[in-house]
Amino acid sequence: MSLSGTDAHAALDRLPPLVARAVAVARAHGFPFSCRPEQGRLLRSLAGGARTVIGETGTGFGVGLAWLASGAHAGVRLVGVERDARRARAAAEVFADRPQVEILTGDWTRIGEHGPYDLLVLDGGGQGKTPHDPPADVGRLLAPGGTVVLDDFTPAASWPPLHGGAVDVPRLHWLEHPALHTVELRLAEDLAALVGTRRWPRGPEPA
Repeated sequence: MSLSGTDAHAALDRLPPLVARAVAVARAHGFPFSCRPEQGRLLRSLAGGARTVIGETGTGFGVGLAWLASGAHAGVRLVGVERDARRARAAAEVFADRPQVEILTGDWTRIGEHGPYDLLVLDGGGQGKTPHDPPADVGRLLAPGGTVVLDDFTPAASWPPLHGGAVDVPRLHWLEHPALHTVELRLAEDLAALVGTRRWPRGPEPA
């Protein structure tokens, strides 16, 4: 979720048609909090590596999920979870002609009804950024070698990373997660994402 993510798409030409459709719906409903285009392009690229299932929490009106669907191969299923029923219904309409996309209505933990995921985007719950939002259990939700993406971080300028003058504990949770290889990617001057790949449980990782 980005504060002006929906409007950030307005100046871009040649958006993927599905993304343009989702952006139009978000704007029509006055929803500003879609992912930013920088994040969307990352999601589209990562979706191309998924083999079976992609998941997303905090689907909103479907902009991020549309970027994912635009990069996914045929046969890959996509599951989005949105807690607001009105937004979930509108997002489902965006993907009405995409039977491989399913929108669930409810708390982000409903993402656990499917999977394990090749790619999981934690955008609306499961990041662990607040006391009432425990981090998702990626050991259960990700397939071995699967990838988790967490967006809406400011780029780190020190180690350990700081937020509000204190150690950024949620960011450290993911960067030092024992089940993941995680890196921080700077997507813009003011925007970073964490991308983690689940370690293989035993033996060498496949070439």
